[in-house]
Amino acid sequence: MEPVTADITSSNGLPFVSVVIPVYNEEENVTELLERVTDTLSATGYPYEIIVVDDGSTDRTPQILRSLKSRFKALKVVLFRRNFGQSAAMTAGFDLARGDIVVTMDGDLQNDPSDIPLLVKKILEGYDVVAGWRKDRKDAFVSRLLPSKIANWIIGRTTGVRLHDYGCSLKAYRKEISKNLLLYGDLHRFIPVLASLQGAKIAEVVVTHHPRLRGKSKYGIGRTYRVLLDLMLMLFFQKFATRPLQFFGSAGGVMFIVGLAINLYLSFEKIVNGQDIGGRPLLLLGVLLILSGLILFGIGLLAELIIRTYYEASGKRIYAIREILE
Repeated sequence: MEPVTADITSSNGLPFVSVVIPVYNEEENVTELLERVTDTLSATGYPYEIIVVDDGSTDRTPQILRSLKSRFKALKVVLFRRNFGQSAAMTAGFDLARGDIVVTMDGDLQNDPSDIPLLVKKILEGYDVVAGWRKDRKDAFVSRLLPSKIANWIIGRTTGVRLHDYGCSLKAYRKEISKNLLLYGDLHRFIPVLASLQGAKIAEVVVTHHPRLRGKSKYGIGRTYRVLLDLMLMLFFQKFATRPLQFFGSAGGVMFIVGLAINLYLSFEKIVNGQDIGGRPLLLLGVLLILSGLILFGIGLLAELIIRTYYEASGKRIYAIREILE
């Protein structure tokens, strides 16, 4: 079933588009990047703004952005005090974006700005998130392509959000989705999963990908372990974020019951059969399982209290409303 087209147009009949671009040490690319983004958006007729978030660059990127501010009237520059990471840079861009549709992209010119209208058009068809798919990706196979393909396959199968390319930064979002994304650590690559927790309708479109011509890539195979850790966090968010006691309590309950059964068996052996059980490793295992089960159950209770305190103190809700009909 195709989603129903929603009205997200501004007063002139066109959507206001915000383009958020995190950059880090991209002094050789930012000028051409802004020229190409501006040319693309100007040709569409959409009212727009460009938000470039400098994530604590140590080269001349901040100085270049300052000088470009007078040239590009739609440009808003955000300078971080230090390097906080891409998730933090995207969050800052989302918080400052005024657009009905928010588009994110990398600052290394590997994403093609000419694909922005394609993503916006797909949003206007009624989708909440549109992800780019770098079908013909121009990166090194061993260090970038192979780990990415494996990660995409694992994430899709475990989370149920099937995309070909989780790592592509070129994405478009409805405003209400982007404003409710809580990103920290390296969770920017899991944005489709986080959006799906809000009930977002997600689409994927093939986009152009260029080889990096200038500057140095900030990503490599060393990030794989962190992706796996974040994946475990996403799985917990999907199933137990609002009911942690069911996760910890279930695991703790299984351990407690198994440990109790072991110790009941050993007690029977001692009392009825008169066997010596003091030196059996099985006795230690039974005690360990019982204690571990009680500890996990206690952690579940504490996590439950923390979750309730978080939602009540922050005023956040455990649901997301798509529309109110009046």
